[in-house]
Amino acid sequence: MKNKTYNLKFLLREFKNHIKTNLSFLVGSKLLIACSGGLDSIVLSKFCELLKLDFAMAHCNFKLRGDESDNDEGFVKLFAQQINTNVFVTHFDTETYAKDNTLSIQMAARELRYVWFKKLALDHNFDYVLTAHHADDNLETFLINLSRGTGIEGLIGIPEINEIFVRPLLPFSREEILSFAQENKLKWREDSSNSSTKYLRNKLRHHVTNELKSAVPNFLNNFKTTVSYLKQSNEFIKHQMVKLKKELFDTSEGGNVIKIPISRLREYGNPRTCLYFLLRDYGFTAWDDIEQFIKSQSGKQIFSNSYRLVKDRDYLLLSPIVEEISDRCYQISEEESMLMIPSGTLKFKEVLEMSDIDFKTIFVDKAKLKYPLTVRKWKEGDYFYPIGMKGKKKLSKYFKDEKLSLLAKERVWLLCSDNEILWIINYRADDRFKITPQTKELLKITIT
Repeated sequence: MKNKTYNLKFLLREFKNHIKTNLSFLVGSKLLIACSGGLDSIVLSKFCELLKLDFAMAHCNFKLRGDESDNDEGFVKLFAQQINTNVFVTHFDTETYAKDNTLSIQMAARELRYVWFKKLALDHNFDYVLTAHHADDNLETFLINLSRGTGIEGLIGIPEINEIFVRPLLPFSREEILSFAQENKLKWREDSSNSSTKYLRNKLRHHVTNELKSAVPNFLNNFKTTVSYLKQSNEFIKHQMVKLKKELFDTSEGGNVIKIPISRLREYGNPRTCLYFLLRDYGFTAWDDIEQFIKSQSGKQIFSNSYRLVKDRDYLLLSPIVEEISDRCYQISEEESMLMIPSGTLKFKEVLEMSDIDFKTIFVDKAKLKYPLTVRKWKEGDYFYPIGMKGKKKLSKYFKDEKLSLLAKERVWLLCSDNEILWIINYRADDRFKITPQTKELLKITIT
């Protein structure tokens, strides 16, 4: 082929090969195409029609451009009739939504449409939602992320597959898509806002990317090659992080707590980078603070929306943020035999003799109890008489001797009789309630 042309057979064959090689799961699936009526989504819809894929279309009228928005809607409805497919249409009060949620118009429109697409997919059993992002969109996203400061994932640009959203046109340029549409006499709608330089993406499109492609004729292909290399590098990093988590993440603490040894972390030479890759999936973003955090005193905490990181001596402790239950107190009467608490189920049973004792089972002299028994969290100043020892001991000192972490101490519950500690549940019983030769009623207490 002397010169690359964008006739029906050539570009359709390229698209078909891309689907077959990289997105074969789309064949036989029920698809929904996000169609604005613009060039890109019209060409994507035409491709899917020519490949006889099973699809419908979805159009959002954001009510931002008056009659122009309504004419876009009418055009998409007519196009759907021409290619004999269904179209879903919705209207949004985008400006009000943006104001109520303190968002830019662009971000508001994005949130509204993606939520609607997901709802359509769920309500009508669509397997995937296709959007018409292409290689030039990806370049613009790369430059936007670069201008704001980003890591390797931001430089990868737009993901081809993200949950149910798939972007089959990413390998193709705007020039290819336009030439295909013109040669095959397709009609589409031009969004007048695309000519405005009010938004950063449009500024880049009109004043930067066109200049780059003009200065370096093969720039877009070189960019796609670079993105491919970045994706490979990112996959390698992900693989290494899986190995690193296996080496550094200690879950022996229990209770969904992950212990990270600081000394091991420092062995890798760049703890900030390691912490970024180890913690980014848990919602943390304050990397400067986290880097200083490992040098801070024990007890310091940093929070994401759903997790917290605690400095505990030589470890970082990562755990989910749970509902605050420290002030809750439970009671059980003498007639009851079971009590459910956050750490498990307490069971009470009168027995004739003692059997094996472990951290989850104790035996007490029932006559020494005063009902109702209570279960509560520990507090500063609490003390007990450790079974088998003489004298009392503060719980804070006991926890220190047992080397309990800050998070482990938070999860401790106490079984009490008349506010005297009967059992540090899962740890140690109190000597004052132990079985003696004079005991007549044995009570077995277990936690499961």
